[in-house]
Amino acid sequence: MPDFCTCGAQLPPDAVFCHKCGKPQRDIATQEPEPLQAPVASAPPAAAPAPAPATPPNFHNPVALKISLLVAFIATFLGWLPFLNWLAAGFFSVFFYRKKTKGLLNVNAGLHLGWITGVMMFVMWSLIFGALGVMGQLGKLFEEQFRSLPANDPYVQEMARFFQSGPGIGVVLVLGFILITCFSMAGGALGAKLVGREHPRS
Repeated sequence: MPDFCTCGAQLPPDAVFCHKCGKPQRDIATQEPEPLQAPVASAPPAAAPAPAPATPPNFHNPVALKISLLVAFIATFLGWLPFLNWLAAGFFSVFFYRKKTKGLLNVNAGLHLGWITGVMMFVMWSLIFGALGVMGQLGKLFEEQFRSLPANDPYVQEMARFFQSGPGIGVVLVLGFILITCFSMAGGALGAKLVGREHPRS
């Protein structure tokens, strides 16, 4: 390295620049900057597995079957409350199913549970109806039902004879199935609307 700069200034030993004119006195090895590494994107945390959907209330669901059978049995023997006991059966089947499973029920699930309960009630009602027919008590039952109507009316007498015949009993069974299941489904839908959903906490 020269002792003097081109400008004439004397340089101290190991000078990198001239203290007078600032001229560099030797080549400086430039260090290439390291290439910037792209930040490694961290993998998103694994999502928690979604909870398995609750088994819908149907004839393959043992909990729904047990609750429907119990409620149907009780409602069948509350026959002195016609229509109301069928409606209440659908409602309470949803109520007890909700308490047992802790699962939420929408209106569609309430209709299904009411349908199951209604079918079971109809089966029990049909067995009682058939037992009365075997014991010969069916005629007396119809007579009691028509007692409030004028007995001398030929139309009433004809209707009483029809309902004691085979086709008449078939009509009674069909009407019974429709009424029982429809009222029970309505009760199930009402129960799902009132107790089947998560209510906001106050």
